[in-house]
Amino acid sequence: MLRRAEPRDLPQILQRIRDLAEYEREPDAVETTVDDLDAALFGSDPAVYAHVVEAGGRIGGIAVWFLNFSTWTGKHGIYLEDLYVDPASRGSGYGAALLRELARVCEANGYQRIDWSVLKWNEPTIGFYDSLGAVPMDEWVGYRLSGTALKALGA
Repeated sequence: MLRRAEPRDLPQILQRIRDLAEYEREPDAVETTVDDLDAALFGSDPAVYAHVVEAGGRIGGIAVWFLNFSTWTGKHGIYLEDLYVDPASRGSGYGAALLRELARVCEANGYQRIDWSVLKWNEPTIGFYDSLGAVPMDEWVGYRLSGTALKALGA
């Protein structure tokens, strides 16, 4: 069953996030807690959204996303922060179903696109995205400002 995430899903969503971090070779990077996810997804003014695929009470796939905005189109889009399907559920169509649902959200709301990042070494996932008609944004370089550099700039 594909559906919007509910508060009862938070422990399993957090586990899928941890699974993704391990897959992406960053097993100790997740600082997020169930309370953090609860506030972000279900607080008084949520700015983050999630969909899950559940089978037999177990969440086998997640899509965590938020709205972005294109000044060129003047329209919102979706930024897909995390898409993860656990290994036991891969090949079941969960990933495609989650992306199809986000495309429906875009169509229903007039959003213009879905953006996301993928690690360059993640060939199986790149192949999956290519099969859906997604195109790499090779001319763009991702940047991040965090930690002490962020604090120094903000001081």
